[in-house]
Amino acid sequence: MAPEPSSNPNPLPPEDTLPPVLSPPPAATPASAGRNALVWLLGITLGLFFLDATISLVDDTVILCTGLHLLTLPRALVFLLTGFATSAVYILMAFLPMIPKRVFLPVTLFNPVSTLAAIPLLIYFYDRLQVVIWATSLVQWLAALWLLRLAKGSGGQKWTLFPADHLLPRGFRWGHLLGFAAVNLFALLPLLLVYSGVCLAFAVNYATAGFVRLRPSGITMQSRDYARADGKVIRLVPMTHIGDAAFYQLLTSSFPTNATILMEGVTDKHKLLTNTLSYKSTAKKFGLTEQHEEFRPPEVSLVRADVDVSDFGTNTLAFLNLIIRFNSTGGDADTLRQLLLFQPPPGFERDLFNDILHKRNEHLLSVIKQELSSSELLVVPWGAAHMPEISRALEKDGFHATAIEDRTAISFQSSRSAPTPKAVVPSEK
Repeated sequence: MAPEPSSNPNPLPPEDTLPPVLSPPPAATPASAGRNALVWLLGITLGLFFLDATISLVDDTVILCTGLHLLTLPRALVFLLTGFATSAVYILMAFLPMIPKRVFLPVTLFNPVSTLAAIPLLIYFYDRLQVVIWATSLVQWLAALWLLRLAKGSGGQKWTLFPADHLLPRGFRWGHLLGFAAVNLFALLPLLLVYSGVCLAFAVNYATAGFVRLRPSGITMQSRDYARADGKVIRLVPMTHIGDAAFYQLLTSSFPTNATILMEGVTDKHKLLTNTLSYKSTAKKFGLTEQHEEFRPPEVSLVRADVDVSDFGTNTLAFLNLIIRFNSTGGDADTLRQLLLFQPPPGFERDLFNDILHKRNEHLLSVIKQELSSSELLVVPWGAAHMPEISRALEKDGFHATAIEDRTAISFQSSRSAPTPKAVVPSEK
C-alpha cells in the first residue's frame, strides 16, 4: 500500500541546520570612535616615551665617551613631541578615569620629577653633570621597558603598544575630576614651590660659600672678619647691585674710621663699553635701590682695587656690550634677537668667567697684599660671587675667620624698615 502524501510538500529542516542570518556590522558610534582615538594616543605616548629614552641614552653615552653631540636635533624634536603627548594624556586623566594611572602617571611625570630630583645633584656635583644626565637617561630607558611590559600585559595584538581592553571600565565622574584638580592645586603645586625654594636656597648658599643666604624673610649677606697672627685684619663684605636702602646705609656707618676700603668697580679708560650698565629699572620695579645711590663710604680711605675692561678678552667685551645694550633698551626685539642668535665660540664660558671673576680676584688679592704693608684693617665690599675665592686665598695666606655678621640686603616683607644686624659671633674655625 502506497504511503499517503504529506500535507506539507516542502518540510523545513530542523533549526540547528539552518544557515546563520548575516546582519550588517554595527555602525561606529561617537563613543567607540573616541575610545579608539584614546587607545591610539596612549599607544603613541608610550612609543614616544620609549623612543625619547632610547635616543637620550644613546646620545648621552656618546657624549660621555667621546664628547661628541651627534643626536642633538632629533633628541630635541622627540623630547618636544613626547612633552606634548604626555601633557595631553595627563590632562585627559582628569576627565577620563578609564586611563590606567599605574602606567601613565609614571610616563607623564617622569621627566618633570627626574628634573626636579636631579637639581640637588647638579648643585653639589656640577663637575659631573654629564654623568648625572646619563644616569637619568638610563633610568628612563629601564622605566620605559617596564612600563611597556606593564601596559602590554598578556593580551592584545603584537603590534599594539596599548591594547584597547586594558582601558578601565570607568566613565566620567565629577568627583574624580574635582579630586584630580584638588591634588594638583593644593598638594603638588605647593610642594613644587617649597621644593624649588629649598633647592634655590641650597644653590645660593653653596655657590657663595655661605656668604649669601636665601631665607623666607629675605636675602641675607654675611660679613666675615679674617685675622692673621701679625694682627692684620681683613673684613669681607658681600655686596649686591640692588637692595634695600637701609642695608647700604647701615653698611656705610659700620665701617671703622681707621680702615682702608678696597672698592670694586671696573673702569673703562678706553671707552670699550658702548653703554653704561644700570639696574635702575629693576630696582624700581621691586621697590629697591641701586648700590651707588646709598652706599657712600668716606672718600679719604678709598682705594680702587678693580681692573679695566681692556684686560678682558674680545669675546667677553662683545657679550658684555650685548647684555648692557639689552638692559639699557629695556629688552627691545632687535637686541633680543641678537642674544638668541649669539653663537659662543669654544671655551667661551671658561674665558668669560676668567675675565669677570678670576682675573679680577687676582688683581684684588695683589692690591690686598700691597695695602697690608701700610694698613692694619682692610674692608673689601665686593660682589658676593667674588667672596668664596677671596676667602680661600686669605686662608692659604694664614688668615682665619674670627667673626661673622648677618645683614638683610633684600627683605621680602612689605615694610622695609632698617634691618638690625645680628651680633658679631666667634667663628667655628
